Amino acid sequence: MDGSPTKWIMKDGYMECVKGSGYVRTIQNFGDCQLHIEWATPIPAQGEGQGRGNSGVFFGLDRYEVQVLDSYGNKTYADGSAGAIYGQYPPLVNASLPSGQWQTYDIIYMAPRFEPSGALRSPAHLTVFHSGVLIQNNVSLTGPTSWLERAPYQPHPLKQPISLQDHGNPVRFRNIWVRELGKPAKKELTLPDELLNSYAGKYERGQNDLITISVADHQLVAAMSGAKFVLFAESPAKFFAKTTDLQIEFEVRDGKPEGLIWSVGEGGSKAKRVD
Repeated sequence: MDGSPTKWIMKDGYMECVKGSGYVRTIQNFGDCQLHIEWATPIPAQGEGQGRGNSGVFFGLDRYEVQVLDSYGNKTYADGSAGAIYGQYPPLVNASLPSGQWQTYDIIYMAPRFEPSGALRSPAHLTVFHSGVLIQNNVSLTGPTSWLERAPYQPHPLKQPISLQDHGNPVRFRNIWVRELGKPAKKELTLPDELLNSYAGKYERGQNDLITISVADHQLVAAMSGAKFVLFAESPAKFFAKTTDLQIEFEVRDGKPEGLIWSVGEGGSKAKRVD
């Protein structure tokens, strides 16, 4: 989740959760999308209830969960079973296959939208097919999924990583693909905070004329000409703003940023790091 390599096991075309290694996430961010993922719980089955083949597929980084669980002959609370929108919606039917068999989720995720003020404009929606069976039919999420509470929405970027949960069970995943929905847009990435922090500083583009780069809520912010712009990453060194056509690319030598190239609309000008 912090951008470092995962400790999950990779072998024979699948990835397997390692207890205590933490969630894993995509580097690329996704908003509205179709996700296909195949998963298998351990065999022989071990544990009961939530302790048996537990994991989860999360959208919005770690906010909105479709539950993964060995629910074949395994009793647990309804909105925590396989295919549940965790803590909110039980699946329409238990479509689980026996332990160890590969199962599929085909998920349509529509990301929530927020007003500039942070107020919710439209909630997240999920549709889920479990091994070809419709189990969630365009349900409207009340907020982030969580245990024993209905947490309220908090504003966040439209696009964020998709993640898989480490719940302590060696659940396996394979054949994961994502199809973005809506009009084509620039690829967006979530980069490690360590890398973002290395870019923070002052860059001189003219006498007493600076571009100041800072980090806020895991994103770069550029301050220039009396305005501030939240920046989105399309590569480890190239960023763009959505409120205007500002683009910034950092020049890095020996792992350290020495300057940047910035443009608004057209052309490109250099700014040298001065702190």
